[in-house]
Amino acid sequence: MSRTKRLLELLEILRAHRYPVTASTISERLSVSVRTVYRDISELQQQGVRIEGGAGIGYIIKSDYHLPPLMFSAHEINALTLGLNWVCQNTDPDFKKIAKNTIAKIHAVIPDNLREHIEYQSLITGPDNTRETFFCDIRRSINTCCKAKLRYIDKKSTVSSRTIWPIALAYMDSCWLLVGWCEMRNDFRHFRTDRIIDFSPMDARYNERRSVLLNRWRKAEGMSIGQEY
Repeated sequence: MSRTKRLLELLEILRAHRYPVTASTISERLSVSVRTVYRDISELQQQGVRIEGGAGIGYIIKSDYHLPPLMFSAHEINALTLGLNWVCQNTDPDFKKIAKNTIAKIHAVIPDNLREHIEYQSLITGPDNTRETFFCDIRRSINTCCKAKLRYIDKKSTVSSRTIWPIALAYMDSCWLLVGWCEMRNDFRHFRTDRIIDFSPMDARYNERRSVLLNRWRKAEGMSIGQEY
């Protein structure tokens, strides 16, 4: 592997992680020594790439705005298009519009030889039976970190009313799950969106950061940070 290609791959590894990546992890990915990784990171820093961290801590990229964007491969275009097409089929109208605009932006900037992977996608998605009811309101409550009143019918047909702190929407087992902190249970709870009878966003914000709650939920579920990648 040429040094230029190795530096680009190192950048791609750092760009793909929101949390520090150790030099040993990078060295395994690139099949080079840890010492070489240290030299490459130093070279990128000298070129103006803002990489923070150190030996034993890990490295994280903060800014590489002066560098040209890395080009997607054909396989990456297929993966992106597959995911965005799924969003176009299975979310609320606002999110569908965002996904379609994203596909259009990618289509506009990639080379002609890659555009056919969008125009003639061989991996096709279709709509499922998930109800979109309250999806937009739920997303808005998550984004604004606001509480919500919920009326819910469980699998035993028992109806309950509760106040929750919405923190995430997860698509699992062919249904959307609303993840939230339930004030009544004083714990995290999952609510199938197709069983929500009423969802009423509140103006009151919850008093913890959503990122903190999300990490606590991940730990409670046995998920490591970044496992969803």
